[in-house]
Amino acid sequence: MATRFTLGIEEEFQLVDAQTGQLCSYVPSVLQKGVPHFGEKIKPEMLQPTIEFISDVMPDITAARTELCNARTLLSRLAQEEGLALVSAGTSPGALWWDQPRTDHPRYQELEEEYQDVGRSVLIFGLHVHVGLDDKEQLIQVFNQVRTWLPHLLALSSNSPFWYKRMTGLKSYRSVVWKRFPRSGMPEILPSWAAFERYVQDLVALGSIDNGKKIWWDVRPHAFFQTIEFRIFDMPGTIDDTLGIAALCQALVAKLVQLNTQGKGKPAFSRDYIEENKWRAMRYGLDAEVLDFEGHRRLSMRDALRELLDLVDDVVDELGSRRDINYIRRLLDDPCGTGADRQIARYRESGGDMQQVQRLLIEQTMRGVAPDNASKAEILHSPLPFTG
Repeated sequence: MATRFTLGIEEEFQLVDAQTGQLCSYVPSVLQKGVPHFGEKIKPEMLQPTIEFISDVMPDITAARTELCNARTLLSRLAQEEGLALVSAGTSPGALWWDQPRTDHPRYQELEEEYQDVGRSVLIFGLHVHVGLDDKEQLIQVFNQVRTWLPHLLALSSNSPFWYKRMTGLKSYRSVVWKRFPRSGMPEILPSWAAFERYVQDLVALGSIDNGKKIWWDVRPHAFFQTIEFRIFDMPGTIDDTLGIAALCQALVAKLVQLNTQGKGKPAFSRDYIEENKWRAMRYGLDAEVLDFEGHRRLSMRDALRELLDLVDDVVDELGSRRDINYIRRLLDDPCGTGADRQIARYRESGGDMQQVQRLLIEQTMRGVAPDNASKAEILHSPLPFTG
């Protein structure tokens, strides 16, 4: 089953000074060093302190763990050579967007010209998870259904409570910043693959966009790959957070396909319904209260996620992701389960010392990734995940 529901993962990392935790614009030098090892699997983003890793197409979560651990370890080594460190979080707690230079590339020049300060202020960092599905109409049906659980998945990833050196009161402030872009946010129900293609072609033909990759919904049918791409996430705090979320995305897609095949498909709710829960996830994370529109009840986000885990449980072993789904179950029992919760706890424990928060982010990013004595060659060619 896992081979059918292939995985692809894209991670947007911050590059920071290893001593102070402040953002640094050294991406060109790190990219240059990384090209012999990664090729086109690393690239810059709009603002220079961002470096993105793009995985191969992976058959299962075991392969994902191997590739992501190895890549993160090597990227960290390359950054260390420049006195830098990687950070995995949705925002930078102490940074100001107007201090960050734009990447010198025609695409980003074009985006800045089009979006002005909306584009210049996009100092945010996200995780994207692709799940392959080989039937286009089935893909659209599942796309419509998974939208129900996007707020739940956002709550799990929430990791951006700070913005402009302030505690915002939200667990995912990144979602607020990203919402300013056109063709972003929660998508409406799509009637068919043909309707999606027609929408993309109309925008291209009228000169609004040049390709379907500029449709930036919280989840989208990918215009070039036959995948459902989950885009709603903050960059989570640890690699185990990331892999747990990816495993849950894959299991949810697989379970919905199973239910649809059995004639037991889940309903697809309109955007306005789901936006109610998205706001709650942005504001409160795992401490939110969820509106269950199918069961006409209210329940805690943690209980709603436990029900989601129960829903997908019978496909997890076949997908080979029991370890990562169990990790999510343990996370739900932790009052400081998400990156946002951990950041806020450190901020309060330290009396509001933002540098302590930065140190936490650096430490969490490499937690459980690779042993310190692993060589570059071992990292690149090991057949097993580093889980030291």
